[in-house]
Amino acid sequence: MPQPPAQRASVLFPMPLPEPFDYAVPEGVRVAPGDHVLAPLGKRTAPGVVWAVGDDDGSRALKTLEGVRGGPRLEKPVRDFIDWTARYLVEPPGVILRTVLRSPAALKPSPVETVYAPTGAAIARLTPARRAVLDAAEDGPASAAELARRAGVSSSVVKGLAEAGALSAREIEIDPPFDPPDPYGEGLELTAQQEQAAVILRRLVAAGGFQAALLDGVTGSGKTEVYFEAVAELLRREADAQVLVLLPEIALTQAVTKRFEDRFGAAPALWHSGLPDKERRRAWREVASGRARIVAGARSSIFLPLPKLRMVVVDEEHDPTYKQDENLTYNARDLAVARGKLAGAAVILASATPSMETLVNAEAGRYVQVRLPDRVKGAVLPEIELLDLREYPAEKGEWLSQPLIDAAAETLERGEQVLFYLNRRGFAPLVLCRSCGEKMKSPEADRWLVEHRYTGRLVCHVTGFSMPKPKHCPHCGAEDSLIGVGPGVERVAEEAARKFPDARVEVFSSDTAASGEAVRALVERMEKGEIDILVGTQIAAKGHNFPRLTLVGVVDADLGLAGGDLRAGERTYQTLVQAAGRAGRADRPGRAILQTHKPEHEALQALKNGDRDAFLEAERMMREVLKLPPYGRLAAMILSAPDAALVDSAAKAIAAAAPVAEGVQVFGPAEPPLGVVRGRWRRRFLVQAERNVDVSAYMRAWTARIKPPSAVRVSVDIEPYSFL
Repeated sequence: MPQPPAQRASVLFPMPLPEPFDYAVPEGVRVAPGDHVLAPLGKRTAPGVVWAVGDDDGSRALKTLEGVRGGPRLEKPVRDFIDWTARYLVEPPGVILRTVLRSPAALKPSPVETVYAPTGAAIARLTPARRAVLDAAEDGPASAAELARRAGVSSSVVKGLAEAGALSAREIEIDPPFDPPDPYGEGLELTAQQEQAAVILRRLVAAGGFQAALLDGVTGSGKTEVYFEAVAELLRREADAQVLVLLPEIALTQAVTKRFEDRFGAAPALWHSGLPDKERRRAWREVASGRARIVAGARSSIFLPLPKLRMVVVDEEHDPTYKQDENLTYNARDLAVARGKLAGAAVILASATPSMETLVNAEAGRYVQVRLPDRVKGAVLPEIELLDLREYPAEKGEWLSQPLIDAAAETLERGEQVLFYLNRRGFAPLVLCRSCGEKMKSPEADRWLVEHRYTGRLVCHVTGFSMPKPKHCPHCGAEDSLIGVGPGVERVAEEAARKFPDARVEVFSSDTAASGEAVRALVERMEKGEIDILVGTQIAAKGHNFPRLTLVGVVDADLGLAGGDLRAGERTYQTLVQAAGRAGRADRPGRAILQTHKPEHEALQALKNGDRDAFLEAERMMREVLKLPPYGRLAAMILSAPDAALVDSAAKAIAAAAPVAEGVQVFGPAEPPLGVVRGRWRRRFLVQAERNVDVSAYMRAWTARIKPPSAVRVSVDIEPYSFL
């Protein structure tokens, strides 16, 4: 029987290299695309993934692969997504592969441990210590160390019982599989409106292949239960299908986990930056093997190697936290649609305030639009009032106006809850010296330091720099002269505690609830009515259902309207709708009071009048005239260097290399608002293009023309959200 020809393997390494490298495959070894291998790279051996396989005719002298690593193969839809994302984001494909391979330990089989269980056999000598171990073993199999801990004895007692035959030992995997979901589990009873929406999504699933749908429902309309119906339909039709649910905040994974358990009898596999290494290893392995059927996670979960992906749900699709602005720059919502198309999967984008990009796609017929205009259980949308701070200013040094204080008092008297919303962390956004006027700035960025009263530290929220609050002004030396200016949530919480001394006041922000467990505990206290006044940032306005919460007071509704961000009005409208939407669920009517100096602003007027369409029409006209997204394309190029002269010199050369193309304008270089970050000077270019221009291809052509000095870093941002 003839031997098969020798193989040549193209291997992609998880590092910023421009392309895969070719290697000879050892005699007697066969590899396939997606296999994990070890290959010589320079003077070392590096892990990589086989990207293509062909016959080796011996015409080139190739280095030889050093081994096959095993582990779940990266299937073609995953590899296609890596290649597409690299082209779209203007990144080497190895950078995307590195993001996919986030848990190297998961390529190995699960570690095992030995556990012991009682056999029921009698033994001659039963000491009190041995009796304690056998009693502890009745609670379930456990390791020798765990049984010894339960019984309060040494591990030698456990091993002695095993030798005597009273305990049997067996090995189990430390990383067990996730429980399979039950697609026939009973969900909540749907309203007629929800059922109509669910029918459309079920039909979309039944049609198979790629389709995208916008689930456009007001806050409290039950969007989650509707897309659960689509998930159940898929799982009933395809026994091995995988579903990915993207969430904008890690905090929401806790609540969503409980809802999945109630609906499908099993928790989803979770993926986010807060997971311990052990849980990440387990999740990645089970996902890559296709055994984890439902996955819920933050934006980075879009890069998980789901081989049998058949549905992606992007919850709160409008949320700006889906955009990552550091390191690898991407928008998980946009990648979710692309991944669904490449995998032949359904994509559901859910929101009460859809992004302009998604709405325009739905109106153009590219997405199916499914509407839920009413809340469930007879609940109504909250009454929204604009409180003009020019007419009702807060007292000097305070931030809550009297009408808002009066409304909060009435709410508390009824035994209901209040949320004071301010999307500003810490105690004060600025610290200055009252003697010399010096403002405390981060040494790593041109940014004011934020005072955090709870920790007694000054923090830069851009770089993470932190320092204790000084006793003396670093500039003039005056003692106890540093004061906080402006409000953060901690300051508002102090004011609320003074105004309502009998109320239980807590702060809900990423500083005070940093872990998933802390978030879960706080949400449970709020749901049980153990908190009277919650003072929160944006984390408090996303997806939580607090039945007793009937008043939302927005401390500064103008925050976010200023500046040159093209999405400022849209973001403010979306944020305030989400915040106000926390008020009034079930049988309790809600009320939202927005403190503002600009009650005439179109975003605030649209919110007050419940006229989303009028606001969006004004936004649409402005963007269309200026050819801004979604009626045009944007890209940014950001340069940074250790000194200003070097970055300016590089920027001048890069500007000269910009390709001339029809329908494309290049603005810059310019110094951005954050001119220095972590000791590096920054400059920005902004590329504006017509809608039909492939802006990624333009940026690839531009970057191919430049060779900046090694000290100059260049990054590309396709469809930027931040202009800092």
